[in-house]
Amino acid sequence: METIKEEIKNYQGLNIHFVPNDKFKTVHLVVKFRTPLSRETITKRALLPYVLQQGPNKYPSRKDLQIALDNLYGAVLSIDGGKKGDSHILSFRLEVANEKFIPNESNIIKKAIDLMYEVIFHPNVEGDRFRELIFNREKETLRQKIKSIVDDKMKYANMRLIDEMCEGEAYQTHVSGYEEDLEKLTTKELYQYYQKMLEKDQIDVYVLGDIDVTEMEPIISSYFKRDDYQENDNNAFRDNKFSKKDVKEVVEKQSVQQAKLHIGYRTNIQYQDLNYAALQVFNGILGGFPSSKLFINVREKNSLAYYASSRLESHKGLLLVFSGIAPKDYQKARDIMEEQMIAMKNGNITEDELKETKDLIVNSLLETLDHPQGIIEMLYQQVIADTQLSPDELIKNVKNVTLEEVVEVGKSIEEDTVYLLTNEGGAANE
Repeated sequence: METIKEEIKNYQGLNIHFVPNDKFKTVHLVVKFRTPLSRETITKRALLPYVLQQGPNKYPSRKDLQIALDNLYGAVLSIDGGKKGDSHILSFRLEVANEKFIPNESNIIKKAIDLMYEVIFHPNVEGDRFRELIFNREKETLRQKIKSIVDDKMKYANMRLIDEMCEGEAYQTHVSGYEEDLEKLTTKELYQYYQKMLEKDQIDVYVLGDIDVTEMEPIISSYFKRDDYQENDNNAFRDNKFSKKDVKEVVEKQSVQQAKLHIGYRTNIQYQDLNYAALQVFNGILGGFPSSKLFINVREKNSLAYYASSRLESHKGLLLVFSGIAPKDYQKARDIMEEQMIAMKNGNITEDELKETKDLIVNSLLETLDHPQGIIEMLYQQVIADTQLSPDELIKNVKNVTLEEVVEVGKSIEEDTVYLLTNEGGAANE
């Protein structure tokens, strides 16, 4: 496996990450804005990607922006938001052809950086606000997205599980925002918040590709800089409001054919912890792959689930179990799911299960590292966790996980919330 190299420079409150890699013929520029999750700001941050993707002041329509991208040999721009742990991340991504591989071209990358700079720092505004027409149109787009979540029952059930499990915690915040907050939001307020975000957010800039860092550094640093940035204490990104409670059971009834049984566990382990690799293996054996205990026992052997799986929220320390079942099978499915967790905690794991799962996790990580965006996301995990754990080290840690370590991890995992979305005739209360 090729070692991932990363050079990090700090310029006036911006961390610039150079990731030289000669495997790819394109250059990837990613700018990430990070702030603590908050109900007060989430709807504004959810709307910003929609508004900003319509084009900056220099290219004031989606069509103008697309022409500018096409003129850069079909460069691709995307903007989106998401939450990791108790942080909200806004990501700007630009993929552009590397001029090294295009005869008689020498300025493509600099032009691409200039375009990215325009999109981020010079949005399409009129006076002290975003343009009303664009703002209203994109506000409606976001409203429709928020309303549509209830139609995707799996996504809805997962959102409701987090609502109940993380009640009163920052992580409860809905990443798409809230319709009632969107209604009240004005274009002037959104622009004022955006200016504040540029000033206050932690910013990490990634440049990945077949690049010469000594040539690239002065170009990037001339564009991406800011004055008077106050470094955030990393504890500002950690919400410690969680208090231990009895297992919470929530049953919600709607007109559904297929019930959703989702269970949330607190692992008390996060990405930066020494036993995180063992937790990854624990999750993989439990429900991370088609060979997992949940899939085999709930779906294959007992035909009780349309799907059955689990995943980790690495920066929040949560393990989430998902299943789609017939409403009448609730109790039986729940019992078998809990049996799998107990089996894991008791060390009822074969050497074959351990080896196969470790191999699957390593292969998955290696596949991620085959893609430029995957490399950047893996490197950014270290920023979120405020730790140094390179992709190479993470893979090595997974390979070295022992059966005893997996069982030990199980001792710290506690069931927190059981959420069932079922129909009026569901068997939840029988």
